[in-house]
Amino acid sequence: QASGDQPITMMLRAAGKRLIGAPGIRPAAAGDSSGAAMAVAARRGYHERVVDHYSNPRNVGAFDKDDADVGTGLVGAPACGDVMKMQIRVDQASGKIVDACFKTFGCGSAIASSSLRATEWVKGKQMEEVIAIKNTEIAKHLSLPPVKLHCSMLAEDAIKAAVKDYEAKKTKAAKAEE
Repeated sequence: QASGDQPITMMLRAAGKRLIGAPGIRPAAAGDSSGAAMAVAARRGYHERVVDHYSNPRNVGAFDKDDADVGTGLVGAPACGDVMKMQIRVDQASGKIVDACFKTFGCGSAIASSSLRATEWVKGKQMEEVIAIKNTEIAKHLSLPPVKLHCSMLAEDAIKAAVKDYEAKKTKAAKAEE
């Protein structure tokens, strides 16, 4: 683990404790739907999908933002402090998103929204398809409470920003070739 990731790890650990309750409880292991974390999360109103994506986020990481086939979206919610960076890698011939990753600093709902959006709903799809996904669909799938709807809005905004960044790079490259 890189030394620059230590503050990230500490922030995520603190967010995890806030999400699942008391300091002695750890997130459930992959596939452990009967764990203490699930029980505490259920009492607190978090759906098991939120806890699953928070405990086992898919495709956390980063691509080189300077790569021509990578689009990067960075969005934040000043009111709550959540920040989301979503990146897509696009097959330039087909226009399909072939890979995606994210880094999110925020609550469990923000991490779950990023994980869901970056992995299960983006990979293998055309960019036009993914920008049509609405935050309400993410919120409904994760059963987010009304107070956490901004997390799904951030995920929608992040992917739109990543697509916009990729398209801007593509346009700039085309103009440079002329």
